[in-house]
Amino acid sequence: MASPHHLKFDGVSFTYPGSVRRVLTDITFAVPSEHVTGLIGENGSGKSTLLQLVAGVLEPDVGVITTPPVTGFIEQETQLPFSSPASEVIDAAVSELRDVEKQIGDLSSRLGDEPELADAFDAALATAEQSGVWELDSRIATVLAGLGLAKVPLETRLGEMSGGQRRRFALAALLLRPVDAMVLDEPTNHLDDEGVDFLISELKEFRGPVLVASHDRFFLDRAADSLVDLDAGLGPEGGAGEATRQGTVFTGSFTDYLLAREDIRRRWAELYVAQEHERARLEKATDQGESDIFHRDVSKSEVRTSAKFYADRAAKTLGNRLRSARGRLEALERDELPPPPARLKFHGIPEHTTLASLGEPAVVARDLWVDDRLGPLTVTIQPGDHWLIEGPNGSGKSTFLKAIDGKLQVTEGLLRIPEEVRITRLSQDDEWTDLDTPAGEIFAALVPPNSPTLVDMGLMNEETAARPLGELSLGQRRRVSLGVILASPPDILLLDEPTNHLSLALAEELEEALEEFPGTVLLATHDRWIRRRWAVRTNGRGKVLTLPGRWDD
Repeated sequence: MASPHHLKFDGVSFTYPGSVRRVLTDITFAVPSEHVTGLIGENGSGKSTLLQLVAGVLEPDVGVITTPPVTGFIEQETQLPFSSPASEVIDAAVSELRDVEKQIGDLSSRLGDEPELADAFDAALATAEQSGVWELDSRIATVLAGLGLAKVPLETRLGEMSGGQRRRFALAALLLRPVDAMVLDEPTNHLDDEGVDFLISELKEFRGPVLVASHDRFFLDRAADSLVDLDAGLGPEGGAGEATRQGTVFTGSFTDYLLAREDIRRRWAELYVAQEHERARLEKATDQGESDIFHRDVSKSEVRTSAKFYADRAAKTLGNRLRSARGRLEALERDELPPPPARLKFHGIPEHTTLASLGEPAVVARDLWVDDRLGPLTVTIQPGDHWLIEGPNGSGKSTFLKAIDGKLQVTEGLLRIPEEVRITRLSQDDEWTDLDTPAGEIFAALVPPNSPTLVDMGLMNEETAARPLGELSLGQRRRVSLGVILASPPDILLLDEPTNHLSLALAEELEEALEEFPGTVLLATHDRWIRRRWAVRTNGRGKVLTLPGRWDD
């Protein structure tokens, strides 16, 4: 029987202490049992904040959040004890189920002497059946294998693992824990195709409500049956969705959402244009005088006898028309429709001169090995080529990019890159240390003089760029990293999971900008949305290098 629990938000608003900027305003929606609702919006729109409110990490200023008794939560930045082995994380997740098994053993041993325990024993058995206690070891193995962790020894300390492995162990713990609802923040980061497919199947089979914030377009399209967009720029009426002051609810898949959102924005723009035409007409009407209203030639014989008549009639007519125009203009300004907010648009990569020698390949790899993480690899990449580097976790995608960038030494084989070529790499995870300086100042210090600003590039608005980096979301920090790279474009652009933490809109705009980039691009990603459209979106320049999965990052 399905769980009757719901996640509910009723008029929820929140402002961080000491800040004058409200993050969330009057959020109202519900997530029923056996439903997956995707939470989306621009970077900094409050997605992670809303999830922390659900988890009880934060308290709303006003409004009510109703959650089921046991709500599992995984944050975007997983906090796990580095000194602990992975086995402790898994044991803690299933401890409640292990306790049921122990309770059954204890009751069974006492039942002969204490028959009054029969009801308790039956209840424990029923709980065990419903919770899958008897298949727990098999269930653990299934979850670990599904998330690509089957080959990681459970005695391995978490501090010895990669960030992706720790993240996947945290996700495994959530899936194994008996909960009534799940709240997930960017759960597909560090998952390969098989891992994403496994997570989708797990969420589809879960009997409680699921709320998930994600920038993974493929995942949202397959997993979610409704979406809540926290972007305030969706129009005052919400169009096809159910409008709140902030947040619009859409039913259907991510593809359905894209169509509905564009329809909302189109109709809002049309209404705004019509309003401004009417405003201009009324403003012109209020400036009219008698000569604008009456166009006549008066004969000399009429001058004396009718002058007063015409003057009185003109004054009355002019007064009525002016009062009517002014009244309608005041009504329009009182209830005026605001202009559609300008989207943060990525303006593309500035033009530059490619430094690669004509006729010489940008990258040549021959029987390339990097420790036991990559190899053997043979590939020739020409200047201006756009390559998609794909493969499961551990196949060496990041390793290959780091080797090209000079961050990892080649163990065997050949890796040749012309000396004059400039290379820039966007790493998979940002590592900022100066969190007290405004984002705009950090950006300006890292780019050449006269470079476009974050605002010029459409990556941030002025208010966000003026805030300290530590106050920004992971997605907003990612925009700074992206801007630093693209403000002074290199000959070879290395992008490692570039859409991680980016808003859906900016991810689309980044793809479009890369189509026109004249330099060489090597893009490593698990993003299936990008990969499915690679050949089309790169205007035929797109090539694919698939690395076999042999090791686990």
